[in-house]
Amino acid sequence: MVLLLPLSLCLSAQAQKTVTGTVKAETGEAVAGATVTAENVSSRSRSTVTTDGEGVFTFSGLANGRYNFTISYVGYATESVNGTVGDNGLQLSVTLRVAAQNLEDVVVVGYGTQRKKDVTGAVKSVKAESFNRGIVNNPQQLLQGKVAGVNITSTSGEPGANTNIVIRGAGTVRGGSGPLFVIDGVPLDNAGTGGGDPLNFLNPQDIASMDVLKDASATAIYGSRGANGVVIVTTKRGRAGTSTLNYTSSAGISNVARMLPVFSTEEFKKQVVAVGGDLEDEGSSTNWQKEIFRKGTTFENNLTLSGGANKLVYYASLNAQNQNGILKGSNLKRYTGRFNATQKFLDDRLSVDVNLTASNTNNRRPPIESLLGSAISNNPTFPARDADGNPAKFENMSNPLLELELYKDVASINRIMGNISPTVKIIDGLTYRLNFGIDNSNSTRDYVSYASAVPQRDGRLETQLTHIRNRLIENYLTYTTDINKHSISALAGHSYQNILYHFRGYSVNKLPINDLDPVYNPGSGQELTLANNKPYGNANINEIQSFFARINYGFDNRYMLTVNFRMDGSTKFGENNKYGYFPSFSAKWNIKGEEFMKNSAFSALALRAGWGLTGNQEIPPKVTQALYQTTVSSGSSYPLYPTGAYPGGTVYSRLANPNLKWEVSRQTNIGLDFGLLDGALSGSIDWFHKVSENILLSIPPQDPVQPSPQYWANIPGMEITNTGVEIDLEYRKKFSANLTWGIGGNATFMKNNVTGSPYQVIFSGYATGSGLTSATLNGYINNQPIGTFYLLEFTGIGADGTSQYADTDKDGVVTAKDRIAAGTAVPKYLYNFFTNLSYKGFDFSVNFNGVGGNKIYDNTATSNFYRAKIAKNVNTTSEAVQYANESINNPASVSTRYLKDGAFLRLNNAMLAYNFKTSSLGIQKWITGLRLSVTAQNLFVITKYDGYDPEVNGERPIDGVLSYGIDYLSYPKARSVIFGLNLSF
Repeated sequence: MVLLLPLSLCLSAQAQKTVTGTVKAETGEAVAGATVTAENVSSRSRSTVTTDGEGVFTFSGLANGRYNFTISYVGYATESVNGTVGDNGLQLSVTLRVAAQNLEDVVVVGYGTQRKKDVTGAVKSVKAESFNRGIVNNPQQLLQGKVAGVNITSTSGEPGANTNIVIRGAGTVRGGSGPLFVIDGVPLDNAGTGGGDPLNFLNPQDIASMDVLKDASATAIYGSRGANGVVIVTTKRGRAGTSTLNYTSSAGISNVARMLPVFSTEEFKKQVVAVGGDLEDEGSSTNWQKEIFRKGTTFENNLTLSGGANKLVYYASLNAQNQNGILKGSNLKRYTGRFNATQKFLDDRLSVDVNLTASNTNNRRPPIESLLGSAISNNPTFPARDADGNPAKFENMSNPLLELELYKDVASINRIMGNISPTVKIIDGLTYRLNFGIDNSNSTRDYVSYASAVPQRDGRLETQLTHIRNRLIENYLTYTTDINKHSISALAGHSYQNILYHFRGYSVNKLPINDLDPVYNPGSGQELTLANNKPYGNANINEIQSFFARINYGFDNRYMLTVNFRMDGSTKFGENNKYGYFPSFSAKWNIKGEEFMKNSAFSALALRAGWGLTGNQEIPPKVTQALYQTTVSSGSSYPLYPTGAYPGGTVYSRLANPNLKWEVSRQTNIGLDFGLLDGALSGSIDWFHKVSENILLSIPPQDPVQPSPQYWANIPGMEITNTGVEIDLEYRKKFSANLTWGIGGNATFMKNNVTGSPYQVIFSGYATGSGLTSATLNGYINNQPIGTFYLLEFTGIGADGTSQYADTDKDGVVTAKDRIAAGTAVPKYLYNFFTNLSYKGFDFSVNFNGVGGNKIYDNTATSNFYRAKIAKNVNTTSEAVQYANESINNPASVSTRYLKDGAFLRLNNAMLAYNFKTSSLGIQKWITGLRLSVTAQNLFVITKYDGYDPEVNGERPIDGVLSYGIDYLSYPKARSVIFGLNLSF
């Protein structure tokens, strides 16, 4: 949708018989190649010319009469003006303004754009100039803290680590909780990433805007994939005029923000003796954490070329990034290229958009859990290296430096994504658009664990190959018209998407040879045969066919109504429920437009309301179909068979379910937008209520005779509810030509609740460590939030030196039945605030973000920090000896003892930059812009949590059920300083 801005126009009759004129941009520069059409109002005859290099156009031989002149150029708003051609001719002077798509008050919605003041749903648009700065591994980090109701967390501080986005709370058990990402009109397939980051192939510097669609009235246009929200990514395009070459370079250094406070060498010796252990003292003093951490470095170079002429605008970029993580052995290299272009033809009735990007990503990963586990627990009196400077070898202790040499894990991903979108103007107001897109990725992961004599370990080699192909074809019509005070916009279309996923792997166990001990083979008794080392893999195709429509109606810029509808068919669901239907309705009342508000203090005031249905189809493919197996485990039984065991033959390993259908979310949203102080103060308040039902889960069959462990079904009556309030507030004022200041923030208060589950608890996370394997931690419990920890309540250490737990059912015995709902891993509130200041050439900005009301289970402490460890010469922290009467034989069991407050406030980003006046430096002929900046990330965190970092989400799901809030040897986050240079030519 194009927003027409005021036209600067001067008409005057001249003593000539031709029509002449000039076309200029707002900057005063002549616009060459602009299209000027003269249409006779009476006869409807048309003539078209283009402007020359000076922006001048001329019509000759036009008949006398009234004419409508239309002036257009790529990147600018089309302008129209009426004039009368008489015997004396006519002269025009026109100023073109930048197209509305490039302005702040335009947001991107599904299959189009809208003026911000016309949007009826809960949509937030974040432009490039408002993005977070610094070391950005993936585009999601650009949004962190910018949008109310959106919780963005990194799974770890590792280069290339996944970033999770949850919009208005998770509403599923087995389905994905992440939003749908749409890049330049192409929806991505989140499930096909295999848990990887769906946006890690994008160059963040190529992104022009990210629009977050939060409520169902906005996301229903994406139907079955809109339940978790939608993030629309729009990449940069060129502007008409002089070509611009831009070069950006940055270099950063990083350090681990916080090390765990394990005992120093001297304190370790004292504590081992104090608890009654036999000290093993090798005479060294090794800080094992310092041995595995290093000063990380990041280097990035970005080159862009953009511009346009003769109805063509273009944008091209090249980017290279090399990041060495703070943990030795971790590295990410990424190379990307992009080309975007728009070409207009046939008097601007045909335009073609082309978007193409390619990337190569190489990620080297160390054995993270092994390194961190050794670094915090190793005896500090043991040396890190031997007399020759090589990593020392120990019989009963792992040296992390040796692990780095014995372990290799390298992944390489090549990805190319593009789409071509011709748009045809059929008649005034009616356009047809074709969108054909393709997204191909090929990845290889090589994992090598070399054999070792000391410590004794077999060798292993594994290679995994993944190919994903995503094809999209869409056709849709858009019609817009204005009739007096009525404005109408309609959209109708069809979409077909085909996604191929192909995975295969090969592994060799008992690998006998390595670089360190070339003749040692601890597995020499087992032959390297195909029977012991089998290839494996799987492949599937998922198809989605959709029909969609939208109608927008507005009256007098005061009353707006939007209706969306989408019908989706997916091969993921059963034959009896192949299609789903997703409607939505929303309305807006522009109160400020009413007569009684003319003299009010409000510069803007509008009320929004919406309701809609959306779906979630993020489940594995083919789960509606039966699977078979030809063998039955020895532990199975078949009560109707005489021998008590299954007879020979083929049996089900999964039952079919042709009735499987979509998860559906019903969401209601009420919002208020306002502005005060002549627009300097703006904000919004939204209340939302989202109910997810038809929950999808893999469950045991009801018939106990059926020899199948599971099948997929919708859980009747089970609902997950998210209710909350979002507040967004910003003050921004330009005090003078040299001074602009802004301050603002957002907060979200949310309540999540599970009801109607037929199970006492659906476990979602488990513990790891000696004696803790598969001990469950949290899950889905009726009348509790998702991610609720279900644990024994620790009450202290008893007289016998063992852990004591609350007997909640008062039966005199503490069992698993005494577990309690001990808090949730999901934050109850999120908050973010910022300030920015521009003074002359200086720019300064600071961003904070925080969460509260959530718990973290410190699995690192459970498995390492207890009294028995220090007695065995394993290093710990003071947490292990906080109870003086605790026995060294007391095991560390899963309980609330290690459940901790996860609230935090983080200074996430601070930036100071200076923009030089190139004219004052005398270099304006060669360099038009020069900017230097310094950015600091993760400067400090205020928290009670004593682990590496409170922003954790250990991915330890049970049977695919989403897990939350578990910290086990997570890669720490870094504190970074980045120096940047930006040059424009």
